[in-house]
Amino acid sequence: MSRGITFFSRFEPDILAGRKTITIRDASESHFQPGEVLRVSRNEDNVFFCQIEVLSVTPVRLDGLTEQHARQENMSLSELKQVIKEIYPGLDELFVITFAKR
Repeated sequence: MSRGITFFSRFEPDILAGRKTITIRDASESHFQPGEVLRVSRNEDNVFFCQIEVLSVTPVRLDGLTEQHARQENMSLSELKQVIKEIYPGLDELFVITFAKR
């Protein structure tokens, strides 16, 4: 059985459409490996909705996030930083997981 990852349901349409191609997580989810295929479920109800392949896992600091990251998240840079601060308050060391929908 493959490992899984969850996303808030608001991101499901962007993931399914290929508009969201990265996720920014804390160290607890930095262990995924390139080439690994993950089952993707909604965070709220754990309903499976697709599979993604991990392309890379790269460390990044909050102040190192760029417009490119924001585009890959399908939001503005200010929105991205706000979302990260809400999910990981006070955390500066993060990881960018780049993925492709399978």
